[in-house]
Amino acid sequence: MLNSPAFRPLPLGSIRPEGWLARQLRLQADGIHGHLDEFWPDVKDSRWFGGQAEGWERAPYWLDGLVPLAYMLDDPALKEKARRYVEYILDHQEEDGWLGPRAMAGPGGRVVTAQNDIWGLFLVLKVLMQYGEATGDERAAAAVAKCLRMIDLHIDTAPLFNWAQFRWFEALLPIYWLYERSGESWLLELAVKLQAQGFGWPEFFRRWPLAAPTPRGRLNFAGHVVNNAMALKAPALWWRLTGDEADQDAVYDMLDKLDRHHGMVTGVFTGDECLAGRSPTQGTELCAVVEQAFSLEVLLALLGDPALADRLEQLIFNALPATFSPDMWAHQYDQQANQVQCSEGSVWPWNSNGPESSLFGVEPNYGCCTANLGQGWPKFAANLWLRNGEGEEDSLTAAAYAPSRAELEIGEVKVVARLETDYPFRETLHFTITVERPVRFPLYLRIPGWCRAAKVQVSGEAPVDGHAGGFHHSLERTWEGTTEVLLTLPMPAELVRGQRGARALKRGPLVYALKIGEDWRRVHADAPFRELPHADWEVYPITAWNYALDVNEYTLARDVRFAEHPLGDCPFSPAGAPVSAMVKGRRLPGWGMADNWAADVPSGPLTLQSQEPLEELTLIPYGCTNLRVTEFPVLARK
Repeated sequence: MLNSPAFRPLPLGSIRPEGWLARQLRLQADGIHGHLDEFWPDVKDSRWFGGQAEGWERAPYWLDGLVPLAYMLDDPALKEKARRYVEYILDHQEEDGWLGPRAMAGPGGRVVTAQNDIWGLFLVLKVLMQYGEATGDERAAAAVAKCLRMIDLHIDTAPLFNWAQFRWFEALLPIYWLYERSGESWLLELAVKLQAQGFGWPEFFRRWPLAAPTPRGRLNFAGHVVNNAMALKAPALWWRLTGDEADQDAVYDMLDKLDRHHGMVTGVFTGDECLAGRSPTQGTELCAVVEQAFSLEVLLALLGDPALADRLEQLIFNALPATFSPDMWAHQYDQQANQVQCSEGSVWPWNSNGPESSLFGVEPNYGCCTANLGQGWPKFAANLWLRNGEGEEDSLTAAAYAPSRAELEIGEVKVVARLETDYPFRETLHFTITVERPVRFPLYLRIPGWCRAAKVQVSGEAPVDGHAGGFHHSLERTWEGTTEVLLTLPMPAELVRGQRGARALKRGPLVYALKIGEDWRRVHADAPFRELPHADWEVYPITAWNYALDVNEYTLARDVRFAEHPLGDCPFSPAGAPVSAMVKGRRLPGWGMADNWAADVPSGPLTLQSQEPLEELTLIPYGCTNLRVTEFPVLARK
C-alpha cells in the first residue's frame, strides 16, 4: 500500500492560466518551445518520430513541456501537435512493451550504442501520464503498464546504469499513478527493484563529500546539478512506500546542504555542469531550474509544507524567466547571479561547460536544455491549486499564487475558483469562489513565511490576520453562489547575505538586480537552424555595473524606495518590469571584469576604495533582467 500524500494536484486541464501568466504561456507557445519541431533536427527528425536524429531524451523532454502547455492554454493547434506525436509513439510501441528507439542515438543521430540507458523511457512514461490524464485516452495507461512490465524484466539482466541509475526515482511517478488506478502489487515490487539498483541519494547526503565547488573538468553524476535538482523529490517519493519519517527528513537535509554550500538568493543552487559553490559568477544550468521547480511541485503535494511553495515561487519568479530572452525565442545554458556580459571567449568560469554557455541562443553549449526548457511555466500553472481528501473531507488549497482559474467537483457540486492578481508584482490577491449549489468545504490560502502582516477578508466581513508560514484555515464554510475573498500580502524588503560580505535585495518573493543597458549582437548567423527568430546572441553592457550599495539592514526601509509601473504584455523584460527599486550607490573603479565575467565581489563593507559620487540606481526584479548585478558590495557608514 502507498501512504497518502498531503495534497493531490487537479487533473491536467482543470486549471487555466489568466492575466500575466496566460500571456507568459502564450509567449512560450509562440517562441522556440512551441516551434521546436518545425526546425530543430533533434526533435523535427527525432527517431522517436521515425526520423534519423537523436533518439534518447530530447523528444520526450520536449513533449514533457508541450503536453501541459497545450492543455493549460487549451490551444487546439498545440493539442493537435501533441496528439500527433504522442499517438506516433503509442502506435509504434513494440510487442514486448518497449517505447521508442531500441538503440541510443546521440545529438544529430551521430552516436549509436548497443546498450540503452532507459532514462529516456522514464521520461516518456511521464509524458504519457500527462497525456492520458488530460485526454482520458486509456491507451496511454495501457502503454505505461506494458512498458513497465518490460522494464521489470529488462532490469533483471540489464541493471540500471548511467543516468537511469541516478534518476531511478522518476519512474516512481508512473508506477504510483498506475498503481492507484489498478492496485496491482507487481508495480510496487518493481519500485523496490528500482530503488535497490538506483543511487542512494539520502545515504549519500548523510555523508556528503561535495561541499566544495567541483574541480574544473571533473564531471560526475553524483554532483551533476540536474541530477541533484531531480533527486530532491526522491526521498519523499520513496516515503510513500516506507512511511518512514526519516525519508521525509532527508528532503530537508538535502536542501539545507545544497543551500549552504551552493545556494543562490534566487532559490537555485549553482551547477555548471556540476555543483559550483556560492560565487555569484558561477552558473546554474537551465535544466536544473525547471527540474528543481518540478521537484518542489511534487514535494509540495507529497509533504504539504507551505515553505516549499515559498521556495517554488522564489525560483519560478526569478531564476526561470531570467534564463530566457524576453520573447522566449532564445535561452541560456547557464545563468549567473552577477551576469554583466554574455559572450564567447577562450576563458570562462564554468566547471565543465563550454564558452557558449552564457549566450542566448538555440542550443548554447548543449541541446538538453533546448529540449527541456518547456516544462517550467506550464507545470507551475498546473500545480497552483491542490486538493485534499474526497467526499465530506474534500478541500481546496491555493498553494502557489498567479492569476488562474480552477474547475473541480466537491461533494458532486461544481466549484470554480478564480484568482485575479498581479502578484508577485503587487500584494493584493482577489479570489472568487463560485458554486452551483450550496456546499461545505474548507478553502486554504497559503501565507508565505516572509509575510508578517497578512490580512484575509471574506465578502464584507472584518479582515482577520493570516499567520506567516502556514495555510490559513479559517475559511471552512458553506459556500453559496459567488463569494469573494481578499488576501493582502505586504512585502517587506530584506538584505540577503551572499559571498564575501555581499548583499542582495529581496522583497516578498522577488529578488532585485541592477538594471544594466544592453547591446545584443547576433552571432553564428551562418550556423544551421539559426535563422531568425531563432538565433544566437551575445549581450554586452552599455552602462556601468560596478557599484557598491549604500544600504543597511537597520535603515533599509529608508534606503530603498519601490515604484510600481504598468503590467504589460511582457512583464519579464527590462523595459516591461512592473516594479522597480531606487537605491543609492557608488561606483567602484577597481571592480572590473575578469576575462568575460564580473570579477569577485570586493570584500566589504567598503570605505576608502571609491571617491565616486553617490548615484541613484535602478534595480528591477531579477526575472526581468538579461544582464544584472544581484550580489553587491556594501558601503560602510560612519
